[in-house]
Amino acid sequence: MARRGTYHHGDLRAALVDAALALVAEHGVEALSVAEAARRTGVSPAAPYRHFPTRQALLAATATRAAELLAGELREALAGEPSGDPGEALAVTAGVYARFVVRHHAGFDLIFADGLRDLGDEGLATAGRAVMDLLLPVAMEITGGDAPAALTLLERHVAAAHGYAVLHLSGFLRRRIPDVDGIAAGAVEVGRTLARAARPDAEES
Repeated sequence: MARRGTYHHGDLRAALVDAALALVAEHGVEALSVAEAARRTGVSPAAPYRHFPTRQALLAATATRAAELLAGELREALAGEPSGDPGEALAVTAGVYARFVVRHHAGFDLIFADGLRDLGDEGLATAGRAVMDLLLPVAMEITGGDAPAALTLLERHVAAAHGYAVLHLSGFLRRRIPDVDGIAAGAVEVGRTLARAARPDAEES
């Protein structure tokens, strides 16, 4: 029987991951607790361990879910970008990413966390690759097929978008840019600048 009326017959594993993702969004990664996820899901403290033997296992599943959600949002944004300009397409993803981090209090810092790599979780690895498979081809098009330059562009692109989001969450940018729309717009503008600078003909123009 479900407890506290919050969990009934269904996918307990998915329900626990949803609860964990909500915990991270509310209080950050450090607040993630198997016991609290169980409490929110309405099951006994022992029930999650059938699916997640450790906190790290639950964290990896949460990171996987975050990557899947992010990939879905990036895919939708790229499909809806009408200009056909790869620089503009990549810039749009900066806004999507900044909004995602503000909403979930996590992004690449969770999906590609060093502490999760050693787990060898294939689901997480696959979900992370799916995100990169959306971004890297766009960056490659911008850099004229120069793979190292494309990776450098993505590194700066994500760092800038993530920085906007984190500085908003910390309160640093909130007085000057109070809403998430403004944060996303700032990330998009930096994304455009980075894309222009990464083009092979940037020095000539």
